[in-house]
Order: sequence, then C-alpha cells, then structure tokens
Amino acid sequence: MNNLTEAIFKILKKDFFLIVEASGRHVHLSQEASDYLFGKNYEFQIAKPLSQPGQFAAKERIDIISSKGTIKNVAILGPLRPETQVEISMTDARILGLTPPIRLSGDINNSPGIILSANGKQLEIKEGVIIAKRHIHLTPETADRLGVKDKQSVRIKTFGSRPLIFDDTIVRVSDKFSDAVHIDYDEANALGFSNSSFAIIQKVNDL
Repeated sequence: MNNLTEAIFKILKKDFFLIVEASGRHVHLSQEASDYLFGKNYEFQIAKPLSQPGQFAAKERIDIISSKGTIKNVAILGPLRPETQVEISMTDARILGLTPPIRLSGDINNSPGIILSANGKQLEIKEGVIIAKRHIHLTPETADRLGVKDKQSVRIKTFGSRPLIFDDTIVRVSDKFSDAVHIDYDEANALGFSNSSFAIIQKVNDL
C-alpha cells in the first residue's frame, strides 16, 4: 500500500469517496451505422467490460475524419445506442479543427458532424461530436446517502498526485449505474490521474 492509498483509507473513515475514471475518445454507434460499417446485425467482440453495468469496449476500432485532421483507432463502446455519438477531448477537437459543445452523453443536437471510417467504408454523420461534460454516476442509494439528485451540479475535490477541485460536475442517478466519477483525459492529466485517484463531493449546488 503506497502513501497515497494509506492516506485515502484514513480519510475514508469520515468521508465518502468515489472512484475517478478517465474516459478516452470513443464512439457509440447506432444500429444503422453499425450495419453500414460492419455488416447487418454485426456482433462486436468484447475487449473488456467497463465499470458501468452492461457496457464494454469492443475489439473493433474506427477512424474519425474531419476536413482538418484524422484520429485513427478510436475505441467503440457498446452496446449500440439510438443515435451515433463521438466523444472527444478539447485536445482532440484541436487536432480535428472542430468546436464541439460540452454536453452530457446523448445530447447531440446542433453538434458538429464527422466522417466515420471502418472496413474500407466511410459514413458521414451530420451531428454527434461532443466533448463529454464531467459527471458522476450514482445508484439511487448512494445519491440518497450523499444528499444529491439526478442532474444536480456539484463541486468535487479530486485526490491524486495533483489534487484539483472541479466545479459544475453533473450528477446522474440510475439503478443501472455503478458509482464513479467520469472525466476525460485532459482533465485526468491535469490531476495526475492514476488507478488510485478518488474524489469527494465538496459542495452541492442548487437545482
């Protein structure tokens, strides 16, 4: 047990800690997009399960292409979604020459489009590129314990080699979730992210 982990467990006696997970660029495909790029009713191979129940990273990869740049071998996350969505960081956006909005997953209205490429095929989506807004997945039981509600904005304090405070972190509550804070790689690098990074809710903002 390293010094950081020891310190965390001492504080755990009086505070409720949440694990912090860093999410890299990835693509969620709709059934229609999957059928076109990979074949009718294609079943993706699971590379690894993710912390959220039923979700996984696929072995298959995809390229994302804009008029200004290309990012290859982007992860595909399953299962399929109703709408195709591409989640990138601000650093990725500069590479692609795009200015995506910062949104919660699924909120893609009036967002930039992009070209998806796999298996020698290309598919242009008219919208769907976003920068994921940092958020917390909570079960209803944990939300009740922490005194927070779905879609509430909170301030969190993260603990890593470069501890930080993140304001305007959105709570998402569902009995289908597993408790975790989700940030992107830009945010993760800023806090010196490691597998022993944790956070606490420091301030609950009004709804």
